[in-house]
Amino acid sequence: MDKEIFKDFDLTDFWDDSDYALKEYVEKSPTDELIESIEKELCYKLPASYIELMKVHNGGIPKKNCFPTAEPTSWAEDHVAISGIMGIGRNKTYSLCGKFGSKFMIEEWGYPDTGVLICDCPSAGHDMVMLDYSKCGRNGEPEVVHVDQERDYKKTFLAKDFETFIKGLISEEAYE
Repeated sequence: MDKEIFKDFDLTDFWDDSDYALKEYVEKSPTDELIESIEKELCYKLPASYIELMKVHNGGIPKKNCFPTAEPTSWAEDHVAISGIMGIGRNKTYSLCGKFGSKFMIEEWGYPDTGVLICDCPSAGHDMVMLDYSKCGRNGEPEVVHVDQERDYKKTFLAKDFETFIKGLISEEAYE
């Protein structure tokens, strides 16, 4: 792993490797060829921090699954929750190009084609977390936003980049 990416962040206890997570999310480590073909299929350059994390553990369910927000969302007044993070691949139900991956959510559910949907939420498709390339172009460093299908695909800014998003995840216990 690049020593500058996720510097001072311990990933050893990040993932919840339940049977469900392993069956539906976790792909084998992506090869450079697979990454290139997924980027070509999605028409977006994936951020280095996302690729690095996926090389360590390619998709899954994080133990800390909430991200604080400055404004209310359809999920809560002060945060969003995620069900899992999509891995780089095509084989798992919840991978970038899997059955319920980014392309499916854009083409079938009408999510904006301004990026790559990377996290599903407990609402079963009614909101998602996305790498948003609106400001940076298809090859730039995308922001991370929450997209709310129930509110006419309203975007709520979460983080300036993927690494900041991952480092900002907190336990749902903080909201109980």
